[in-house]
Amino acid sequence: MIVWEILYWIFLFIVFYAFLGYGVLLFLLVKLKRLVTLSSVSTSEEFKPEVSLVIPCYNEADIIREKVLNSLGLDYDRKKLKLFFITDGSTDNFREVLMEFPEVNLLHEDRRGGKTAAENRAMKWIDTPFVIFSDANTLLNKDAVKNIVRHFKHEDVGCVSGEKRVLSDEKDTASAAGEGIYWKYESFLKKLDSELYSAVGAAGELVAFRTVLYQDLPEDTILDDFMQSMLIASKGYKIIYEPEAYALESGSASVAEELKRKIRISAGGWQSMQRLWGKITPINQPLLYFQYLSHRVLRWTVTPFLLILVFVMNFFMLGEGWVYAVVLVGQILFYLAAAVGYVLENRQIRMKLLFVPFYFCVMNYAVIAGFFRFLKGGQKSTWEKAKRKAMTS
Repeated sequence: MIVWEILYWIFLFIVFYAFLGYGVLLFLLVKLKRLVTLSSVSTSEEFKPEVSLVIPCYNEADIIREKVLNSLGLDYDRKKLKLFFITDGSTDNFREVLMEFPEVNLLHEDRRGGKTAAENRAMKWIDTPFVIFSDANTLLNKDAVKNIVRHFKHEDVGCVSGEKRVLSDEKDTASAAGEGIYWKYESFLKKLDSELYSAVGAAGELVAFRTVLYQDLPEDTILDDFMQSMLIASKGYKIIYEPEAYALESGSASVAEELKRKIRISAGGWQSMQRLWGKITPINQPLLYFQYLSHRVLRWTVTPFLLILVFVMNFFMLGEGWVYAVVLVGQILFYLAAAVGYVLENRQIRMKLLFVPFYFCVMNYAVIAGFFRFLKGGQKSTWEKAKRKAMTS
């Protein structure tokens, strides 16, 4: 029984560390770094190189006009900002919409090869030293471009990730509100990761690369943004997180839509870890490896399974002391709150207190479902966009 008790506490520690403990440790490490670092090199507002802004689209003519207007309204020298829209495989009236804007460079191919294939093809047209990718269903803040590119003045920066912000209100579904809360916590971790050494990956809503560092990815790549950024980091470059460059996005329209998106991301996470194996190691990049393992790998692999295992093991530990009963009661109450959140969500009754446990369970279920989808090879690289709430701000 002693062996099982030791395993139980190891598993419980891993769960706690993956979701909360790493954040606490990261906060303390950054505080320590600030104490021992005399000064930091500030970014420069005067660094304004030529940049290409690339927006991949698939049948999104209904939002393209708003995205173009948002892009043209960015506070950056128009002569130094080139705008590209990739519409591969689209069958809607995207041409009629984009013809209204002669500033836009349209890249289209009838073949629908997926986002990664489209980006690989688009990069052949990029002749600027830096390239920014942004999703069509997001709106960027006015200073996004200049706040991102200023970091590239430092030669060790290979990628800059903007911040994803999810619009929410009191009437949000549990998925939309839960997604918003999740991204606030993620943003907190990304800021600390970036300050400690490097952010761990970047999100496609808003991400910039040094053009010379971009490499073509296999067309079946699911998380192209994460893979591209981590491959650059594996070469010794840093990924900087810039919260003052952000992409606004509405939350998923329902839990079913959010789950569809999360399972795809989780399958992509498993694929990414497989393809990054051996590229980031504790030997060649110990600090990045520590961040990658703590922030990504644990959450994307063992932790969801450990949640189930710890819960089951807890019943067999009840005779070993009162502390096991307390932990079990805490778990039961948490999962009951998630279950109540599910029931209320189906009845469209909003209680934000229950959004966190409900969304937490949805995310971890998605990791397990994504694992089996990855094993079966059932996740395609072509993307089916999840339905989202109408954008209001």
